[in-house]
Amino acid sequence: MGSCCTPDGSCSTNAGESTTATVVAETTATTYRVSGMTCGHCKTAITKSVGELAGVLSIDVDVAGGLVTVTTGGEPDDAAIAAAVDDVGYELTGRV
Repeated sequence: MGSCCTPDGSCSTNAGESTTATVVAETTATTYRVSGMTCGHCKTAITKSVGELAGVLSIDVDVAGGLVTVTTGGEPDDAAIAAAVDDVGYELTGRV
């Protein structure tokens, strides 16, 4: 019997699908208000800095709206995100 078979002989190849569903269920999108952003360079700098943090899956920066949405695996580390934003010269002023 291969590793994908259960003791009763049925195939359990759908295990990967349920894992994907679990990962999706555990992601959190959090939007922060960030001051000081004015251009595409701002977007790139924040995306790079915040994107390097552990647990960050994606970043969406709305320069005109002053918003940064961070998708993380589980709850975000607000202090680490604020520090990453601060490191590149902007100020995270809170959650939306």
